[in-house]
Amino acid sequence: MNERADATVGLKAAIIPVTPFQQNCSLIWDEATKTGAVVDPGGDLGQIQAAIAELGLKIEKILLTHGHIDHAGGADELRKSLGVKIEGPHKADKILLDNLETQGAAYGIPAKNVTPDLWLNEGDTVTVAGHTFDILHCPGHSPGSVVFVNKRQKFMLAGDVIFRGSIGRTDFPYGDHDALINAIKTKLFPLGDEFAFICGHGPTSTIGAERRSNPFLT
Repeated sequence: MNERADATVGLKAAIIPVTPFQQNCSLIWDEATKTGAVVDPGGDLGQIQAAIAELGLKIEKILLTHGHIDHAGGADELRKSLGVKIEGPHKADKILLDNLETQGAAYGIPAKNVTPDLWLNEGDTVTVAGHTFDILHCPGHSPGSVVFVNKRQKFMLAGDVIFRGSIGRTDFPYGDHDALINAIKTKLFPLGDEFAFICGHGPTSTIGAERRSNPFLT
């Protein structure tokens, strides 16, 4: 577990790599109240629950950035275990979430199909321990990918839309390279270079760093 104390003011974040794909499941929480959310629990739920216990957190919800197995495969089981609701992604990923068990069988990863309690649309907001995140629908890696944006604290949960030095793959079923590039350049870049993000795989970065040096975006 990699804990980031400086992700935001008031909010803290920890990254727990899960599944054979080393997906960045994240915990985000308010330091004062120890209340927070689990983002993209793709699997290895024992590790996730151990981290929750170690940090002494009260989880109030699960957030999903998109419907691929390494991000959503464990969401239904964790929802039942924690007694919380799932928010996200956009409903365009329903076809993926309805087939997680099939994906799991193909990759040898335990998974359960899942229907979120709340689908998210462009312009919606969600809260984590009183901290507001705006929703940007950023299709391309998957049709229903969303990015959670905390404008006040200049922090994003980007899923597999953008990475340090790369972007989300679009060679999967329902991928769309042009749509992904358009979403990054018209929705994420205008937020400002100072915005930091946790992505679905690999290290964190900022919009400014990716605008300057990401070979897929320059």
